[in-house]
Amino acid sequence: MTLSSSPTARAHEALPSWLKRAPGKASELSTVQKIIKQRQIHTICEEGRCPNRGECYAQKTATFLLMGPVCTRACAFCQVDKGQAPMALDPEEPQKIAEAVHLLGLQYVVLTSVARDDLADGGASWFVRIIERIRRDNPLTQIEVLTPDFWGGPGREQSQRERVLTVAQARPVCYNHNLETVERLQSQVRRGAKYQRSLRVLAWVKQAYPEIATKSGLMLGHGETEAEIIQALRDLRQVGCDRLTLGQYLQPSLAHLPVQKYWTPTEFEQLGHQAEQMGFRHVRSGPLVRSSYHAGEDS
Repeated sequence: MTLSSSPTARAHEALPSWLKRAPGKASELSTVQKIIKQRQIHTICEEGRCPNRGECYAQKTATFLLMGPVCTRACAFCQVDKGQAPMALDPEEPQKIAEAVHLLGLQYVVLTSVARDDLADGGASWFVRIIERIRRDNPLTQIEVLTPDFWGGPGREQSQRERVLTVAQARPVCYNHNLETVERLQSQVRRGAKYQRSLRVLAWVKQAYPEIATKSGLMLGHGETEAEIIQALRDLRQVGCDRLTLGQYLQPSLAHLPVQKYWTPTEFEQLGHQAEQMGFRHVRSGPLVRSSYHAGEDS
């Protein structure tokens, strides 16, 4: 496969036509936003300015952001707040999220979080508390998790592996942890994260609980090459990763990394086909694809 555009060419300021999406009806947006705001909980849809939130809200779906909107990492691509003290955990958050799941009638819910390196276990046990409360109040709802790497540095009470498996043993239907970019660009894009460390997260889950689907994703447009993308996909398959998302990075503000290339829909289609040939069971590949896009359809 040969992809047409040079990945190192700087993107134009104007977005290509294929990245423009209707915002959605105000009434459909407000239904979910009202439920979220009344309970003072958070979604990555809002905090990350997801381009699909109009579509998802119209379907009454959302990805919940646990443990507050402030991250202890400083990834150069991410819209989520950083550089200030994270919020104290809200003891009522499990109940509030379970209520929101019920009111929205969700059959499939995705739980993600900011990185909380300030917490003793990185927030792993908090994921479990919320999973358990959702199941208690919504027993038919399936739960996917999209976790940080749970790396807290040396001297912590629990190792990274123990934290990861704390969440995995709660038996989500899918365990997602994103590589975000190719190996060469990790330190530039994902400050505080490591490529091999992230691969280990997925490997540990699959080794301990082979029945749990594992998933990862990359945001293209940081200057990666086709060969580097394919190598990242090979690395993911090597650790048994089952599901894949590929989407276009969009610069949230001038303070974030600039886009180096807008990959075309055709290129995404070709990459998705390549991924399927490599053995990924479910592949979502397109400019506006994000980690949780139509996640329930893959279960």
